[in-house]
Amino acid sequence: MEIKDMQAFYTVVEEGNISHAALRLAIAQPALSRQMKRLENSLGVQLFERGSRRIRLTEAGRLLYARVEHILGMVDGTVREISEIGTGVAGAIRIGTITSSGALVMPRLMSEFHRRWPMVTFEIWEGEGTRVLEMLDSHAIEIGITRSQVDSSLYESVVLANEPLVLMMNREKGVAGEDAETVRVAELKDCPIIVPLRWKAAFEGYCKQAGFTPNLVSVSDSVVLDVLSVRAGLGMAILPASAESLMDDDGALVVKRLTEPEILTHTVVSWLKNRTLSASAQHFVTLLKELYQEK
Repeated sequence: MEIKDMQAFYTVVEEGNISHAALRLAIAQPALSRQMKRLENSLGVQLFERGSRRIRLTEAGRLLYARVEHILGMVDGTVREISEIGTGVAGAIRIGTITSSGALVMPRLMSEFHRRWPMVTFEIWEGEGTRVLEMLDSHAIEIGITRSQVDSSLYESVVLANEPLVLMMNREKGVAGEDAETVRVAELKDCPIIVPLRWKAAFEGYCKQAGFTPNLVSVSDSVVLDVLSVRAGLGMAILPASAESLMDDDGALVVKRLTEPEILTHTVVSWLKNRTLSASAQHFVTLLKELYQEK
């Protein structure tokens, strides 16, 4: 199997059909169809389920897709490493992030970075922490942003300062009084709660210790969606304190710090050990430390 076959197969799967993939690859649709058929014949397996308007993979196709994604990531990462050594800051930084950190940390970082190095662009992927680390391992990205400690034997990392979880609510539907700056977990009994997926188990555990089962109306993996849901009146959201930066200044929302217990979280920025970062990625890490770690 040649690299061009992997790239064509990967594009077909990503686009969902042959015609869109052919446009993206700038080749004729019949030629791409024949290329995929030759690939199946050379491998001796069926990669696509027939009879569906949208591409559906067989079990063999799903396995090949996972391997091809890994291989193309390694090829692209290797080529970029070699070509960017000593060439200065240009090209793109490939970053993977979980939503609860990316939405809060990345906008300020990207804005300041672009001001200093305007020739660099960003390629951002969002996913769960395990997925972000998988993309790091495959060289599909250079930098990963998660909220979990990483294996120091495999990754270099920068750990940002701890931040507390807070309760964001509509001012008209709050708890503990308008003037109170804190809310005890026990006060949230029967309140409609929105919680990010990664803190669901921990929050449920603290509620159990307080003698009740929380009324969870939404469990999501999007901090931005949680803030918008609070504004729409769905419930009160458990979020990192930095999510306050996503609030409008119209005074409709209010944030109170969670206490008894206080729940802390932190952001971890990682990259592969013994891998040469591109010049732009090195600058990104330096700027990250300047803006966040050294405060």
